[in-house]
Amino acid sequence: MSGQKMIHPILQLVAYGELTVCWIAWAASFVQRYRRSAGQEEIAKAPSAQWGILLDVVGFVCIWVHVRPAGFEKSLPELLASMLLGPPAVALSWWATRHLGKHWRYQAVLNANHELVTTGPYAWIRHPMYVSMFGMLLASGAAYTWWPMLVGGVSFFMIGTDVRVEAEDRLLETYFQDEFLEYRSRVRAYIPFIR
Repeated sequence: MSGQKMIHPILQLVAYGELTVCWIAWAASFVQRYRRSAGQEEIAKAPSAQWGILLDVVGFVCIWVHVRPAGFEKSLPELLASMLLGPPAVALSWWATRHLGKHWRYQAVLNANHELVTTGPYAWIRHPMYVSMFGMLLASGAAYTWWPMLVGGVSFFMIGTDVRVEAEDRLLETYFQDEFLEYRSRVRAYIPFIR
């Protein structure tokens, strides 16, 4: 048995194990923040963002659905890519939720006494949580998904994220007006230097 044939199954197990730990750590970043934000008075909401959430979910379904040809297996570079993408996505999630604090909500909602957060990762990207989610989607896809399903998952996620970003930005602009317009003019939405 060649060295690569021996390494591949071990690396696949390690990649799956790391991905599992990353998903648990990523989800855990929201638990404490959710408790802090629960019970706050909502003053404004962007219901159209729910369509984006639905499309993001479809993207993740494409990533995790077990559709693949016979004999399918991921390559060593794909497994390594997964292992490199997961940890930074988790770190970004923790960093972003730490700075967002009590303002974090699953839906596009503004609370009473809401503040425009522009510190930490929000100084570089307006929506770092979506970057973090995208990193987890790519890490999962690199470790598990057949490439056509990965392309579909990425496409649905990007469209859904655009819908959510537009809805959230409109909400923030309505509430913070010139302060948000100035922030939006200098900080990209979710892909630094591009979008």
